[in-house]
Amino acid sequence: MSSAVELWQRYQEWLYYHSELGIYLDISRIKFTPEFVAQIQPKFVKAFADMKALESGAIANPDEQRMVGHYWLRSPEIAPTEELRQDITETLDRIEDFTKKIHAGIVHPPAATHFTDILSIGIGGSALGPQFVAQCFAKSDVPLKISFIDNSDPDGIDLVLDLLGDRLSTTLVLVISKSGGTPEAANGMKEAEFAFTKAGLDFAKQAIAITGVGSALEKYAIGNGWLDTFPMYDWIGGRTSELSAVGLLPAALQGINIRELLRGASLMDAATRSEEIRQNPAALLAMSWYFAGNGKGEKDMVVLPYKDRLLLFSRYLQQLVMESIGKEKDLDGNIVYQGIAVYGNKGSTDQHAYVQQLREGVPNFFATFIEVLQDSAKPHPEVEEGIVTGDYLLGFLQGTRSALYENGRDSITVTIPFVSEVTIGALIALYERAVSFYASLVNINAYHQPGVEAGKKAAAKVLALQKQLIGALKTSKVSLSLEEVATKIDAPEEVEGLYHIARHLHANCKILLEGDLSKPVTLKMMLIE
Repeated sequence: MSSAVELWQRYQEWLYYHSELGIYLDISRIKFTPEFVAQIQPKFVKAFADMKALESGAIANPDEQRMVGHYWLRSPEIAPTEELRQDITETLDRIEDFTKKIHAGIVHPPAATHFTDILSIGIGGSALGPQFVAQCFAKSDVPLKISFIDNSDPDGIDLVLDLLGDRLSTTLVLVISKSGGTPEAANGMKEAEFAFTKAGLDFAKQAIAITGVGSALEKYAIGNGWLDTFPMYDWIGGRTSELSAVGLLPAALQGINIRELLRGASLMDAATRSEEIRQNPAALLAMSWYFAGNGKGEKDMVVLPYKDRLLLFSRYLQQLVMESIGKEKDLDGNIVYQGIAVYGNKGSTDQHAYVQQLREGVPNFFATFIEVLQDSAKPHPEVEEGIVTGDYLLGFLQGTRSALYENGRDSITVTIPFVSEVTIGALIALYERAVSFYASLVNINAYHQPGVEAGKKAAAKVLALQKQLIGALKTSKVSLSLEEVATKIDAPEEVEGLYHIARHLHANCKILLEGDLSKPVTLKMMLIE
């Protein structure tokens, strides 16, 4: 029997198809064996039990002693308490009611009849999910166009505000932060407030907070008379928040059908509750990831969506997978260094950037192709006899898949019929569930992130050191060397840190550095008055 015939038989044996969603999952190009499937079955017994416990309201985040319930958002009836069920339903109704008032001009900016734009301020999952969904459904006649401040880069903030220009007066600002204390979101809010004040605008009359109930941000918004607030639940992590108010409010304001997003996710959730691996697409994904990386993340996941609208899917998955799975210790406290590195960009554009290495370079990855069957809702001309551009795109996808496999590179292919609210909601749910299953298979907690908190604490230490440096210069009548500053603030071990801070302050005209910049030991510094 030829290898091509064997592959065709394997494809049919392992192809998953969801008839209502029209979604296919092909894992036939991952070279697992029947023996491997039998060996991993007991791990899935535990994984299915773990998922049931999560959906029932078990405490999943030990750092914060909270539940994890993003699946309740699309099926409120399975939430463990009536209070939660009512809160989810009422919030969804409030989002839709508020959106109608915005679109109708009932709620409007002080000097105009309608809002024209959204400025979304958030970081991590509070930005990546809304950015991904906005890109999926971008069009010329959206009710409100959306822009994002998702970093503490002053130049990037300037660019966003400059592009808004005079439309700042008709821009609705969404500030998204569970606590209100996340530095990037807090900084973005202060920058926006400053820009509004500079333009003679009343920020409060154009601002919405999406935040935790009782948070510092909620108190600030209410105290300053903002337009409204919407809840971020403590049982929703940022990377799984797209189908909460975090993602649903900006989506609804852009005219995206949020009920259909939720329906697609709910249908996928239901499919991934099957305890038969072959009938559970999220389990099939998790099993493939486990086999490809030997249960230790030994291979990277390269995500290649062959659709411009899905350009940001790899970035979205990067956080979802890496923040969930990248863990130093397992549930038993053993050091295991788990994780799957995720990178990628769209096909076929980025084939020209790195497919050469994927096919012939280091075999340290498996690919995930995302295929969309419908080319376009509009007719397109033939670029050669009987061939349109979409046919070329299929050729590039299938050709790359074959070329990789022929050279020993494994791949997964996820196929959706078209980009719609239902299929995007389903994709979001599919990968959320796959991450949960994989975490169980490798015995880690997918729902805490101590490494992120460590980074925040380290950043705070740098800012505190900067304040000490400036304080030391203020009290000195002469310029000081790095070592002299370090001695003065009783932090001799922080000389290098002081150097990096001083260099940044010098570039921004806050201090003057004198000496040979290539030899930090020679530098003297003083404040610029």
